Amino acid sequence: MKTNRSRVVLGIDPGTALCGYGIVEEKGDGFTALAYGCVETSKEEPMPRRLDGIFRELTQLVEIYRPSVMCVEKLFFNKNVTTAISVGQARGVCLLVAAQNGLEVFEYTPNEVKLSLTTSGRASKQQVGFMVASLLNLNEVPKPDDTSDALAIALCHCFRTGNIHDRISRL
Repeated sequence: MKTNRSRVVLGIDPGTALCGYGIVEEKGDGFTALAYGCVETSKEEPMPRRLDGIFRELTQLVEIYRPSVMCVEKLFFNKNVTTAISVGQARGVCLLVAAQNGLEVFEYTPNEVKLSLTTSGRASKQQVGFMVASLLNLNEVPKPDDTSDALAIALCHCFRTGNIHDRISRL
């Protein structure tokens, strides 16, 4: 049975230089990319101004597209503590945008996203990008990677919370 209900999901790949976003509409059995890109900030700007820019642009996207949820990549620590701290600051701004707009937040690790889209938690960025382009009927993989990753996060949420078993049985 095909459903005509739709939902709009905002996926975020947080960062201070590039904060990727992807807004996906799930309707019936298909997905459409409503908007995607990166909020870019200059390393020349002071951090408070960079975070304010991210806040303003994401707030504007939420006001325009009215997503029902925000999905954010879970913060994980790697060897570069400075990068982890700045990503954490950008992530905090994203969560503030969600809170101020009444959006429920879901968090996914990179492995969860890869597994949802490719059936392998060790998939390459190229494999994930290919699946994003394929699922959203895009002519090419969105660039930069932060954009493709944000769309992948949104799609991951759709797969994890939708009735995927019904979709698969109809294929």
